[in-house]
This record gives sequence, C-alpha cells and structure tokens, in this order.
Amino acid sequence: MHRSLRVGILCCLVAVVTSSGIVWAQSSTPPRVRLVATGGTISNASGGRLTADELIAMIPNLTDYVQPEFEQFANTSSSAITLAQWLQLSRRINELYHGDPNLAGIVVTSGTDTLEETAYFLHLTVRDPRPVVVVGAMRNPSTLGYEGAANLLQAFRVAADPASRDKGTLVVMNDEINSAREVTKTNAVRLQTFETRGYGILGVVDRDRVVYYRDTLKRHTAASEFDVFAIEELPRVDILMVYQGATADLIEAAANAGARGIVMATAGAGATSGNQRQGIAVALEQGVFVVTSTRTGSGRIRARPAGALGRGSANPNASLRIASEDLAPLKARILLMLALTTTDDGTEIQRMFQEY
Repeated sequence: MHRSLRVGILCCLVAVVTSSGIVWAQSSTPPRVRLVATGGTISNASGGRLTADELIAMIPNLTDYVQPEFEQFANTSSSAITLAQWLQLSRRINELYHGDPNLAGIVVTSGTDTLEETAYFLHLTVRDPRPVVVVGAMRNPSTLGYEGAANLLQAFRVAADPASRDKGTLVVMNDEINSAREVTKTNAVRLQTFETRGYGILGVVDRDRVVYYRDTLKRHTAASEFDVFAIEELPRVDILMVYQGATADLIEAAANAGARGIVMATAGAGATSGNQRQGIAVALEQGVFVVTSTRTGSGRIRARPAGALGRGSANPNASLRIASEDLAPLKARILLMLALTTTDDGTEIQRMFQEY
C-alpha cells in the first residue's frame, strides 16, 4: 500500500464519540471525500437545480466527518444521462483516484430512476479499491420531508470509512448500504425503495458509526478486467420481456436494428411465450447474443446444456446463449455491453457472468 495512503487511513481512525455520533479529534485530519454531482431529484429544486457546492452547503456538520470537495459533472435527470456520459463519468472517477492517492472516497449524486444502472456500471469499471458511493433522494429540495441532506451526509460517512474499501460501488439511501451489483429500486415513490432482494443490505449508517454485516464476493472495481479508457462506444444491447402471447417480431426487430445482444426478461427460470422462441432463433442466426434473465426480481438462471435452445429444439448457435446467473435484466444488459467490448467468445462471456 502506498505509504501516504496508509498514513491517511490511520489518521482517519482517530476519533471521539459525542451525542451526535463520531467526530474527528482536533489532532487528526478528517479524510478527504469528493462529491461528483450529476443531478437528479436530490438537486431538483423548484427554482432550479442545486449545484454541487449548494448541495455541500446544506449538509449539517459535514466537516465533523470529512474534508469535502466537489465538482459538477452534470446537472440533469438520471434518465437523460447517456451511455457516452457513463464512460466519461467512470473515466473521471478513475482519473481522480489515480492522480490522488490520499483521496479517501468519492460520492456520486444521481437521479433514482436509473441510479442502480449507473452504480453497477461504475461497480464494473472503476478500477480502484476505494469506495464510490452513489446517492440520491426520492423527494426534491422544495418538498416537505426532503431527505437529500441526510442521505448525502451518510454517503460521505460511508465513503470516508476505511471499512468501505474493497466493497466496490455502494448505494447509500435511507441509512442503508447496498451493493451496486444487487440493489434495485422497488417502489416508485417510497423512501425505502432501494433494496437487495434475497441477500439483504451490506450494512447500515448509524449515529455512532458505519456498520457492515456482509461483504461482496463477486469480481468488481480493482479486480475488474474492463478498461473504460479502451472503450470508445458501448454496443447496443436491448431488453425484451416475456409475457403471455408475446411475439417474435420485437426480437427480430432488435436484431435487425443492430443490437449486438438481447437480454430476455423471461418468466420464471427461463420460459418464453408465444412464438418468441422463433425470434430468438433468428437473432442467434444473425450472431446476436441472447442472455436469459428473469423478470421475477430474484433467482439464478443456470447455463443451458450445449445445443439446447428450448424444449425439443436444437441450437447450432449455442455459444451465443448466455445465462444471466442471478443478475437482474438491467444489470445483465450492462455486463453484456462491457463484455462485448472485449470479446465475441460466448464461453468467455459466460465466464464473466459467473465471475461478476
């Protein structure tokens, strides 16, 4: 470990506990944490969007915990963030960490509608053990009960905590810490919307300290093989859902429109409907990768036996069929996009789905 980074971490451990929680002792220097603001509901006040410095200014007692820094990457809704901006954001965070070994952590604000997607992309592409904490708010600054300042304070505390290292990108909302790999937005309007179904939260942010209960075991961040500096453009990957009477033409249309991959949000553990199997066969014949995921919200999809397209069907393009493991459709799409920037080998891509 770099000596200056090791010293920085050790000095962060010098603290006292007061009635309001942990406050850094006067003889120590609080860790430096940088806010990279992108917009979202957390900044969407009725008179105009709050800037990064305005967000910092409204956080109570922030300097008791960290030395805050900030920059404005964007200031828009999360649904307006483009794939090109994903690449730019990841490159910027990688640059910040590479150029500053004493920076303890980075906080990224995001709109909640696509927060889980941005967070997972960073989870796979920020190649540093220090934490990236993605945070947002369900209520805007002009609304009674706005929780943005509280969420930001907790995000800064998590980013500054040495225990957050090596856990990848984290999502901090409502005093809970979730892994970007598994977290999902489960309710359109409630504060407790971000959850990790099946596995549970990584930890919590309490008044006295940050507490972790489990770890992340899949590959991510510092162990990732994906290099955003080598990627000029992310390939098109579409998501299509299985439902009663679904037709093949939408699958064929995605393939004809240039999709290099299609993620099928299937019923149960892989069932299709209508004549979708025919559409999948057409896509495979055109060299399009097809990932089988599930629309249920949780559960593992195992790899199919070689040559199996479906019940009673033989698949000459079996290597293009990928099982999503336990990744939800949104996350499977992101991993497939990144995988396709490195290889067209289906065996290699299936390995990535098993490892990440």
